[in-house]
Amino acid sequence: MENTLGLEIIEVVEQAAIASARWMGKGEKNTADQVAVEAMRERMNKNYMRGRIVIGEGERDDAPMLYIGEEVGICSRPDAKDFCNPDELIEIDIAVDPCEGTNLVAYGQPGSMAGLAISEKGGLFAAPDFYMKKLAAPPAAKGKVDINKSATENLKILSECLDRAIDELVVVVMKRERHNDLIKEIREAGARVQLISDGDVGAALSCGFAGTNIHALMGIGAAPEGVISAAAMRALGGHFQGQLIYDPEVVKTGLIGESKQANIERLKSMGIEDPDKVYDAHELASGETVLFAACGITSGNLMQGVRFFKGGARTQSLVISNQSKTARFVDTIHMFEEPKVLQLH
Repeated sequence: MENTLGLEIIEVVEQAAIASARWMGKGEKNTADQVAVEAMRERMNKNYMRGRIVIGEGERDDAPMLYIGEEVGICSRPDAKDFCNPDELIEIDIAVDPCEGTNLVAYGQPGSMAGLAISEKGGLFAAPDFYMKKLAAPPAAKGKVDINKSATENLKILSECLDRAIDELVVVVMKRERHNDLIKEIREAGARVQLISDGDVGAALSCGFAGTNIHALMGIGAAPEGVISAAAMRALGGHFQGQLIYDPEVVKTGLIGESKQANIERLKSMGIEDPDKVYDAHELASGETVLFAACGITSGNLMQGVRFFKGGARTQSLVISNQSKTARFVDTIHMFEEPKVLQLH
């Protein structure tokens, strides 16, 4: 799968990032998302694959969707028979986030990206559009920190695993009312807190790389993005755990669903009998082959954002594979116009 689709999925996230970056700083978050969706769909439909969206654009922001169940790839085209025999193509599941951090793009803030994860059919957890309590940490702490432990306990474990004083640790938390007590506890334990307004996929990713000065992600964010983060962290060997949050009283910012009980019933209808189960990265991204790809829209800890120049743009992408055990940073020049040839006289 990596050999067949590796370069193509990089181009998918690149095109989404370029489209969205044109709306950077214009205050139009839904437009920034919509153009990313359209660019991602258009490029995916050129790929020689039978793709199915298992995690798509959510409805929280009333945004356009690459909807769950949508078929993508060359075989989804009306003229598909002219290009492919479906039985010969790879059948894959895809989790997409065409514009992770729509507010970050709209207001010109760092850390937004276009991202996706792919695996063979059945290889990604079909997370509902709920919320998820998350814990991400570096590979050295894998299996040692635990989402069921307090932040104070996990910081002590991280300190030992990373051979750092607690006051040298940096924990990323989304700035939300629901996290007030968590933020207070982290600070009282002696660690430092980096608050973000959006975009916790990038924060989880940063835990998987040395030198980012990010040592943990804690708190509650969107469940679909949790699966995408888990796919990357599984391939990186980092720690990731997620637990679905279905109670509107916990989230405080609203949930899809009328009530806690209605949300439990929705989970049961999706085959999730234990709504409080804690999932690790291997359960959220269980496929034999898992690929993650992202392209910076605005610059963040790991990737530069899209930089436009006359006649083109420059992007930086990241593709992570559990198959080849690699994390590749790809720096690409996109030429929108034919380069002029200098005439020698």
